[in-house]
Amino acid sequence: MLLKDIAEKLGAKLVGDGSIDIVSVANLKTAKSNQISFLTDPKYREVLSLSKAGAVIVKESDVEHVKTQALVMQDPYVGFARVAQLLDTTPQIACDVHSSAVVEDGAVIGKNVSLGPNVYVQKGSVIGDNVQLGANVVVGPNAKIGAGTRLYPNVSVYHDCVIGEKCLIQSGTVIGGDGFGYANERGEWIKIPQTGRVVIGNRVEIGACTCIDRGAIDDTVIEDNVIIDNLCQIAHNVHIGYGTAVAGGTTFAGSVTIGKYCIIGGTSVFNGHISICDGVTVSGMCMVMRSIDKPGVYSSGIPAQTNKEWRITAARTLHINEMYHKISELEKQVQKLSENINN
Repeated sequence: MLLKDIAEKLGAKLVGDGSIDIVSVANLKTAKSNQISFLTDPKYREVLSLSKAGAVIVKESDVEHVKTQALVMQDPYVGFARVAQLLDTTPQIACDVHSSAVVEDGAVIGKNVSLGPNVYVQKGSVIGDNVQLGANVVVGPNAKIGAGTRLYPNVSVYHDCVIGEKCLIQSGTVIGGDGFGYANERGEWIKIPQTGRVVIGNRVEIGACTCIDRGAIDDTVIEDNVIIDNLCQIAHNVHIGYGTAVAGGTTFAGSVTIGKYCIIGGTSVFNGHISICDGVTVSGMCMVMRSIDKPGVYSSGIPAQTNKEWRITAARTLHINEMYHKISELEKQVQKLSENINN
């Protein structure tokens, strides 16, 4: 694209020659004269001054440090994301309808739908316009997939589940598998049929090999504009609020409610039947055992140490209760001595 056309689409102020061709995005250090990059942190201004990029997206305060063309925006990183979309060369997940795709009678297929090899759409399903289903995708009975949604190969969508519009789901993800519901009768596990659904909103992105379990009775719900990374486990009846981001490896036990605009660090674990309010950030590897009702940043866990240091820390941890009682007793003795001196 011509740089001036990029500027127009981004709503950015152009500084320099808008007639140059931009073919792709790149980082500041490796960018070439036909590529575009960005700067958000002033500490990299020295790299900026040496960059060979054809154009750089910057804030107004950094324009004077640009040796080439500049696009000026309030948030250069958002600008970079937008231009990366404009220049995206990722191939389509599926093109047309492959001869091996199977659509059962009673399924409804919208306009301009692409079905890859061995796709299986079962009866009662509704597939919206411009949907792309990659190879080996299975859509169960009465499931619904909204317009413009794309599923990469080997995604499974179980019966009755609902996926909104313009979603993106990566390979190997399972939507609507059974929740982990069992009763125990004298040592024998009795399975509880999981009759709820998974309901996913619009513009939701889900990474590879993530599992979202269907509800036991009510639905598991993922609201609009949520992003979920790879290898996450979302148990039955979890509810994740609008705009929340969940990093890889995170596990939610059943009936957890996550508010809007939360940031969940990777490999975090959430105890069942708790609620997290809006605007909470949970740092990586956090174990959340109780509800959180105030926005803020929450952390747990022990940072990495040498093995020798960790063994000492672990050994001392075992004596915390004993130390607590000793300190309490010492405090009482100090208080008593202080009172005697004052008297």
